Amino acid sequence: MGKEKKSPKIELDGDQPPDTELDYKKRETWGSRFDFLLACIGFSVGLGNVWRFPYLCYKNGGGAFLIPYLICVIVGGIPLFYLEVAVGQFMGVAGINAWNLCPIFRGIGLSTLIIVFFLNCYYNVILAWAFRYFFASFTSKLPWTDCDPDWATEHCSKFDPASDNRCNYTHANNVIETGAKFNGSCISKTDADTRNITVYLSAAYNATEEAIGYKVEPVTEYWENKVLAISDGIHDMGPVKWDLVLCLLFAWIVMYVTATSPYIFMLVLLIRNSLLDGAKEGIIYYLQPDFSKMKDTQVWVDAGTQIFFSYSISLGALTALGSYNKFHHNSYRDAIIFACANSGTSIFAGFIIFSILGHMSVVQGKDIADVAEAGPGLAFIAYPKALTLLPGAPFWSIMFFLMVILLGLDSQFVGVEGVVTAVVDQFPGFLRKGHRREVFIGCVCILQFLVGLPMVCPGGMYVFQLFDYYSGSRIILFVAAFMCVAVAWCYGIRRFYDNLEMMYGWRINPYMAICWTVLSPIFCMRPKGVYEYPQWAVAIGWTMAAFAAVWIPIGWLYHIIRYGSSWELAFKPLGLRDYQLRSQDKGERSLADLNRPNGYISDGHGVPATKSESTPAYKTALDNKGGMDNPTFVPSEQPTFTRL
Repeated sequence: MGKEKKSPKIELDGDQPPDTELDYKKRETWGSRFDFLLACIGFSVGLGNVWRFPYLCYKNGGGAFLIPYLICVIVGGIPLFYLEVAVGQFMGVAGINAWNLCPIFRGIGLSTLIIVFFLNCYYNVILAWAFRYFFASFTSKLPWTDCDPDWATEHCSKFDPASDNRCNYTHANNVIETGAKFNGSCISKTDADTRNITVYLSAAYNATEEAIGYKVEPVTEYWENKVLAISDGIHDMGPVKWDLVLCLLFAWIVMYVTATSPYIFMLVLLIRNSLLDGAKEGIIYYLQPDFSKMKDTQVWVDAGTQIFFSYSISLGALTALGSYNKFHHNSYRDAIIFACANSGTSIFAGFIIFSILGHMSVVQGKDIADVAEAGPGLAFIAYPKALTLLPGAPFWSIMFFLMVILLGLDSQFVGVEGVVTAVVDQFPGFLRKGHRREVFIGCVCILQFLVGLPMVCPGGMYVFQLFDYYSGSRIILFVAAFMCVAVAWCYGIRRFYDNLEMMYGWRINPYMAICWTVLSPIFCMRPKGVYEYPQWAVAIGWTMAAFAAVWIPIGWLYHIIRYGSSWELAFKPLGLRDYQLRSQDKGERSLADLNRPNGYISDGHGVPATKSESTPAYKTALDNKGGMDNPTFVPSEQPTFTRL
């Protein structure tokens, strides 16, 4: 009877060779050179552009936000996006194993895994909101067009310039005054103020005429009172809203099984908005910077976090996408094209939002800065308002929110893939067998759905913003800074440039080196803004952030305990093959060599064994398959350099 075959085993340090029969699925690569670029655009160009960018821009004074944003694109967005992709492509794996490039920083892989897990939990809540509007659009008249007593308060008003709501009100002393119609009766301004009632007087109303109470657009009240049923604070969570629970569940189900482009729908909205009164003023507000606001560090903080959010930096997903590239793929070119597409989409979405805000300011007789709440719900106020102004509004609403859903699903696909790939690459012998990978994906989706349930309660918006701020903004900057330190300062910027030349056959611009060594780390470590939450909620937020960040120092501690004083090896790459080594790197020791059995022959960079043995069978099997991590690569001699 032959020897019992064991399942393949892959250790963190690569100490154990995989099973000789390689009975699990090979790692996939992109089918064509355009697949990677389209995947990056599909993942990162999404709700961060059409939802998050406009509300941060509005919050920070329109044009005053654009200059910091564009600066952040140049010194942070493009270099860090490309860095993650290049690391994944060079190493041919994602997650923890990708940071075998500099073993002491393997904790970065775990940190990005935790971050993208949290991001997936609250990102799909946005899709749940979009599904809610999508289903509500199947009607002859959009429900947020008018003030419905079912959800509207007395402050709800259509701001209809053609209406005249004035009436004569007889005072107790038989003095006739001008009042306003409310619930079939005529009330005075004094009565309205006492009861805090909102009514609209007439088309003659302007900024100099006293209003009765304050007024709110029905589209705003529909969002806050009907969709969210928002509570007074995070302390008042309330019961789950089952309509949103079903929408959230539906979003995860659909995510598991399709995606498309948003630009035609956005173009339709922009053309229609541009024809409205006040659209020009809105665009001017958007493009004309208020330089005094640029002194506020919060503007720069929001600009930076928006770049990280929309470019999907520090999530591990870019490393995963890059790892599916063939070794010689020109990802440098793709990074530039991606940046143009991503930031261009954000700026395009800004024109749509601010043109409708300009129209709302004219109708309401208010300054543009005061017509809507500058928060995460802005897009769910401005876009629905614009849709009510289109002929055949329900049709366009259905199509628009379908676009938003598919746009978000495209991003969520890769977000989940960032979690899945990191774990599968760590345990390929178990998770690449049969349908285990698909089952594992289902388990991840269910877990993230359950984490998202508190966000569809009346107090869910506060939980949502807690996730967005602590796990989706702050910690991303921290992890990105250590990525730069790991590659540029510990692994070595010149060596990494040599590796890139091995992949492309030519030397990239030195600007990336300047960013990775100096500009990007400084950009990541700038001051942070302040959000006001109860102390217990802030503690939860910092706990989430710390849970993601702590794996980097834990990785350092792990190396100290396990390897003692072998610090020089902690900065040497682990598990590279011959085609990934420069000529001067041949024979270089790594941490794996500390655990090699006597007589073990390294795969190209370890110290040769003292015993003379033939090449192990498992290495021959790997070589015949072209390498487990990059099965389509054909090794070739590449020139090596040490200059930038």
